[in-house]
Amino acid sequence: MSRYTPLPPAGTRRALALLPLLGTIALAAACTTTDDPPGSAPPTTAPTTASASASPTDPPSPSASTRVTIPTSAFVELPAELRKSPRRTTPVADALPTLCGNEFGTGGRQVTASAAMTVTYQTAGAPDSNVPQGMIHQTIFTFDGAGASAYLDRLRTAVQACPSYDQAGNRVTVKSEVLPGVGGEALLLTRTWPETSLNGERTGDAASSQIAVARVDSAVTVFNDQGWEGTSGNPAILDRVVRDGVRAIDAWQR
Repeated sequence: MSRYTPLPPAGTRRALALLPLLGTIALAAACTTTDDPPGSAPPTTAPTTASASASPTDPPSPSASTRVTIPTSAFVELPAELRKSPRRTTPVADALPTLCGNEFGTGGRQVTASAAMTVTYQTAGAPDSNVPQGMIHQTIFTFDGAGASAYLDRLRTAVQACPSYDQAGNRVTVKSEVLPGVGGEALLLTRTWPETSLNGERTGDAASSQIAVARVDSAVTVFNDQGWEGTSGNPAILDRVVRDGVRAIDAWQR
């Protein structure tokens, strides 16, 4: 007597035949998944750098396709008769001025590089024993697209909203005006406050210093003049430094 196993019904046989195929599909799908969470962004390009300083106020744009390096030659150098000490690199956050807030550090995500240097100046012919007359901090930003013009637009709006502010117990007033004949567009700010002696006592006079901002194509440079130990800056020296500085940036960009 022969022994045999009865076949299952036809419908059951078709269901069983699909099981190996479904298992293969599921395994292939599992092998193509990743560990990245939903919505994760792809890696961005490496940030841009600047040779004079590595402390930008705004991080460089992750969308920048080329690395930008701001060379030392792009910064202004004082003539020998005005130079009290050699120029030096400075963190951008320390070089930029502040008024009511962070008006000058709002480069945004279109910034591709930033760097700063400081020059210390004296009056021409001053004896070596004299203290410096002041310092000028220069910052250079480079931008993608129309970022340089947008920076100037934001700065004008911020300055208009800050006609005065308090600093070390003194009221500082801010005057803004166009600086003609400098770069593509330029702005000159004059800060004025009650002058004080080294002891902190008011002298009855007023002290002042200036800030100049100029756009040169896709770059913006900020000059922050500070008189020595809280005294007034020198507008004539600043004007010369601004114009020489803009020419240096223009030569670099060419």
